[in-house]
Amino acid sequence: MKIAILDDYQDCVRSLACFARLAGHDVIVLNQTFSDPAELAARLPGVEALVLIRERTRITRALLERLPALRAISQTGRAGPHIDTAACTARGVVVLSGSGSPAAPAELTWALVLAASRVVAHEAAALRAGRWQTTLGRTVRGRTLGILGYGNIGRLVAGFGKAFGMQVVTYGREATRARAQADGVPVLASQRDLFAASDVLSVHLRLVPETRGIVGPGDLAAMRPDSLFVNTSRAELVVPGALLAALRAGRPGQAAVDVFESEPGGDAELIALPQVLATPHLGYVERDSYELYFGTAFDNVLAFAAGAPVNVVNPEASPAAASPGQT
Repeated sequence: MKIAILDDYQDCVRSLACFARLAGHDVIVLNQTFSDPAELAARLPGVEALVLIRERTRITRALLERLPALRAISQTGRAGPHIDTAACTARGVVVLSGSGSPAAPAELTWALVLAASRVVAHEAAALRAGRWQTTLGRTVRGRTLGILGYGNIGRLVAGFGKAFGMQVVTYGREATRARAQADGVPVLASQRDLFAASDVLSVHLRLVPETRGIVGPGDLAAMRPDSLFVNTSRAELVVPGALLAALRAGRPGQAAVDVFESEPGGDAELIALPQVLATPHLGYVERDSYELYFGTAFDNVLAFAAGAPVNVVNPEASPAAASPGQT
């Protein structure tokens, strides 16, 4: 089977132990992102299966029309709105969903909270430039950590906060509110109350139509001048331009972000602000997560190639994918 792995920025997929599972197949790996469907399709002649690294490439009808041999798309992590599933189904392309772990993004979130609170990046840069102790950060102990979205990742971050002596509060949809209450985490009356109460506010929501732009200018303006806004989930959860404007206005006082509206590259104006700690979407980018994500994605491709597809998002795309017990 001819398989293409897209958007391997670091050229690291071949170094993973799980890559050996694809032995015997014709595999190509692309190390850069192509926004033009025609340009991308020109590099994928005869490709029968795509392996996607999260949401780095959008699978549109225009792209699918240029890939006549394509039969399957295997997603690392859960398939999301970056894939036009209806268009895939119409063309008989089976979409295979993967699995993941909340550990890596939760750990990165906490690393950003501590690094921003103690102004670590600035102090490290100052030390390299020959300056000693140029700022005054603060501890997190005794302060309030707000979690917007108490799902698997938010729950882990809440645990880190408790371990560091923080008061944890949350707000979210009904299911996550119930989970928080079961864990003894106070659920505030509104999202606005959560932003106003938090010394550190961390966003942990999936990007779906209902959550796009869920964080607006009013929420950010409710934060205090010494508070920290953290987003390691999706940039699109925030109204476009709202975080940049809020930081320039002084509420919140700091931000730590791992996600951007345009990736790769990020928002140059936001990244340039001195009160912003920015990282290049590292949430799940570490070896253990990659072995898990790609291992599952490769297994899904192999099962499809063997005629026994599993983890199928759109079983109606193919008679084989719709077989009992295969979804």
